[in-house]
Amino acid sequence: MENKNITYNLSIKQLNKSNALAYNKAYVATNIDTSFGILDNAYKETGITYAKLKMAIESGKCISEGCDYELKQLQILKTAPQKSLDFIKQLVDQLATTEDDYYDVNNDYSYMVANCIMTNKPGFSKTEGYMVNLIILEDGSQTITFDGPMFENPLSINSNTLKSLLDAGTSLIAETPDINNDMLRLLTEVGIMADGSVDENGGLTPNAAIAEDFILKNSDGSYDYEIIDIGMGKGRNILQFDLDKIKRKTKPFINAEVSGLMQQEQEVIAAWNVFIAQGSSVEEDDQMAQNANAGSLAWSYEEDLPLSQENKILFEERYINYFMENYLKQFITNKLPTVSEDAAVFDLEEGRKNKAQKFIDDNNL
Repeated sequence: MENKNITYNLSIKQLNKSNALAYNKAYVATNIDTSFGILDNAYKETGITYAKLKMAIESGKCISEGCDYELKQLQILKTAPQKSLDFIKQLVDQLATTEDDYYDVNNDYSYMVANCIMTNKPGFSKTEGYMVNLIILEDGSQTITFDGPMFENPLSINSNTLKSLLDAGTSLIAETPDINNDMLRLLTEVGIMADGSVDENGGLTPNAAIAEDFILKNSDGSYDYEIIDIGMGKGRNILQFDLDKIKRKTKPFINAEVSGLMQQEQEVIAAWNVFIAQGSSVEEDDQMAQNANAGSLAWSYEEDLPLSQENKILFEERYINYFMENYLKQFITNKLPTVSEDAAVFDLEEGRKNKAQKFIDDNNL
């Protein structure tokens, strides 16, 4: 079944990045109206309303006892302009998430359309049939409604509801955590890197390497190399690493990282959909962000929140695997010996015999 959010979000992203409309002669010849007049339309009748309320109070012709209703409405009108400005700013800030590089296209596509309207993107003007209306309600709250060709139903957002969400530490649209930066930081914090691997700014140095404690060694203290075939009957040594020891060392740090992510479960879903579900490489994620990322493995914001315990466990398992495969692996794969004589190319068959003989000698076989 087609996922409209993925289809529409990706189509809009492609349209915005391609600048295709700039090369459409009919489009560039058209006078495009992007003046939605949100505030002008919202406050067009408020002056008259204010005057009527004022007159009712002064003449004693209020419809409520003690003019309570009229006084309340006057106060709402007095504070409304600043509330409108705050509301629009908060909403624009939230909608801007749809322009993030790793925005999860499983989010409701209506928000991306709304952002295109508010930021005057080509193809989303009044001329193309789009409209934005701000309404001041009697309870003091305000509602912005977006409408137009791409909306199945108008999108309405209430100011008090939005403020309540933001005050609670959540958001209107799920923001995707910066998994790349998080995992690079983890590498410097988990205690498996050698001295000198971390620079003064907390980043990894060009010569960063795994600490000696995590390199496999023989009983006599020499390195337990793996011999690889490099062709033409030749071989060479590469370091082997104690993966179980590395996992034991890193697991508490990764558990703490995942625990922090779980404080915002909507962001966990975004991270799962964009990065974790497929267990792909960082380079593949860059491409997948342009496509359907998690595809059939994607979690739904409507159906999978709050996260089940099963999904929490699955996320942690995949998060660890993602760290090991995409960030740690580069430091433990095909690493040449630090001892210069051990790094030399040798006869493959002879090298294997020598390694087997050393094993026999070390174990008194």
